[in-house]
Amino acid sequence: MSLRQYRRLAFEAVALLLLVGFGLAQPRAADLPKELHIGFQKSSVNLTLLKQRKALEQRLPNVKVTWFEFNAGPQMLEALSVGSIDFAMTGDTPPIFAQAAGSQLVYVGAEPAKPDNSAVLVRQDSPIRSVAELKGKKIALQKGSSAHYLAVRALQQAGIQWNEITPVYLAPADARAAFERGSVDAWVIWDPYWAAIERSAAPRALVTSRGMVSNHTFYLASRAYADKYPNIIHVLFEELTRSDQLVQQQRSEAVRIVAESIGLDQATTELYLARRPRSPVGYLTNAMLEEQQVIADTFHKQNLIPKPIRVKDVFWQPSTQGAQLSAAN
Repeated sequence: MSLRQYRRLAFEAVALLLLVGFGLAQPRAADLPKELHIGFQKSSVNLTLLKQRKALEQRLPNVKVTWFEFNAGPQMLEALSVGSIDFAMTGDTPPIFAQAAGSQLVYVGAEPAKPDNSAVLVRQDSPIRSVAELKGKKIALQKGSSAHYLAVRALQQAGIQWNEITPVYLAPADARAAFERGSVDAWVIWDPYWAAIERSAAPRALVTSRGMVSNHTFYLASRAYADKYPNIIHVLFEELTRSDQLVQQQRSEAVRIVAESIGLDQATTELYLARRPRSPVGYLTNAMLEEQQVIADTFHKQNLIPKPIRVKDVFWQPSTQGAQLSAAN
């Protein structure tokens, strides 16, 4: 068993213990906010299912739950930083850029790595056959997203410096349009956008995230919110993990719900979910924090964030959870 597989199994075991341990406990009304604003995006499978199941509304009948959809993680964390939402889900890179910009957010939870959910794409008719041939080319990506880090790592591995390409920073929908009309030479993107373009235009993947980046999913909140309402975080983890169980145990139903919710056909959604491993939600492990620090250091060395940061400074850990962190490492 590889170290990564061991860490995944350990993380899943801790997430299961969390689910069983809290046992659908009902928080006291005095410990709850009047409202809960949740940010999500098309890649938020667990949140999408949670929204459609209305499980939070049932668990928290005295809390008004409102959902806000965003194009990508960076936009979501901007909303979190100004208090427009209370809870957010992103890939690995948006929290790095947000922390470097001074946002008052904390990591409250995570899902295991998703090593197969992103790629560096070129059009089917492109003469480009390797990442090394991207030197001097235009590459579309969402700035500050997980795709940004994959682009940096792929170029590094090919011996190309960041200043030797022309990044074209676009949100996923705009990036797809630019890619399809040939305004850019390559597109670095994650699922489900990858699955959608793969089924419609059959682009070639020069490289995927497998073996290149881990692609963890993180859940974030403001420190003040997490400290004041830890019971809300616990309930969210329970219900998000139950959403993942639906994906694993009732795949066809999960495909139907996700497809209808994010506006994709079921075949595309099936391809998307096939690349997604089991994704229970639990607290961060030390290994995850170390990987995040590597990402932060990489972006600082490339002068892509303005200052060095310490990821551990924005790690939230409730006092009742201390043993679980060490148990998952």
